[in-house]
Amino acid sequence: MRPEISVVVPLYNEVDNVADLHRELTLALESMGRPYEILLVDDGSSDGTPERLVELESRDRRVRVLRLRRNFGQTAAFSAGFDHARGRIVVTSDGDLQNDPADIPALVARLEQGYDMVCGWRRERHDPLSRRLPSWFANRIISWSTGVRLHDYGCSLKAIRYEVVKGLRLYGEMHRFIPAVASWMGVTLAEMPVSHRPRRRGRSKYGLGRTFRVLLDLFTVKFLLAYGTRPSHLFGLTGLAFGAVAAAIAAYLLYVKFGQGEAIGGRPLLLVPPFFFITGVLLVMAGLLAELLVRIYHESQGKPTYVVKEHPRTDEPPGDKIVRAR
Repeated sequence: MRPEISVVVPLYNEVDNVADLHRELTLALESMGRPYEILLVDDGSSDGTPERLVELESRDRRVRVLRLRRNFGQTAAFSAGFDHARGRIVVTSDGDLQNDPADIPALVARLEQGYDMVCGWRRERHDPLSRRLPSWFANRIISWSTGVRLHDYGCSLKAIRYEVVKGLRLYGEMHRFIPAVASWMGVTLAEMPVSHRPRRRGRSKYGLGRTFRVLLDLFTVKFLLAYGTRPSHLFGLTGLAFGAVAAAIAAYLLYVKFGQGEAIGGRPLLLVPPFFFITGVLLVMAGLLAELLVRIYHESQGKPTYVVKEHPRTDEPPGDKIVRAR
């Protein structure tokens, strides 16, 4: 029987937390009275986590273990879990027990009120200031730049509909941008406070360097959301702006030369119009090349430029095939 709920949890060197994680997830999911699966993604652990996961899988048929060949990162682990999830609703969580599995029923209940995604908000975080302060700034920068306003982009505890998950393509550190990446589908989002607990065992994998990588990925997300299907609008408009500046300066120099009769040969400003003009031409050409690459990508990969929420009703009986004449 296909599960209704799939819980995807990436794990990297969390051998001390595996047993308690399984116990708490099981208590939370069994209280809902629905078929479920727990998909534990081992992201190349080297501390005995794989052996613990295999043991759990042998004892609990609702546990499925997916082992990656090496440490690919949390985003890749989430992506692998999404590809193998079977539930109508996909719940994501961290494996360090800082997310409380007891919040899952409330997240799912909120999702079923008509949302496509419900994101957890760690209103009371139990992390050191060195993590909370960069996160505070990052959340506001991401909300402002993407237009998807959330209090807590870094919370992994989310409930997402299956059809949304299957349309996501993640890389880099983009798992934290899932709401923004999914926004191009026109998804409906909600955010609700969830519990957050201090890390009791194991070592955090987060550091200041990761914050800088997240900011770099933000540029990628912003570009994809705004110009992913029309890159020529970005490069082309910038190139036209450079061309307009070049024309304005050239007109001014012509006025000085012929209108006021002054010499302009020794003016450094004389070098600006050709530089700006050439830059503008290069930007326009870059936009055209990017447009060709996007078209090739969409046509070769069959990637749609739209997402259907509801299909039109058809009077064709189920199973009938439409035969097209050649």
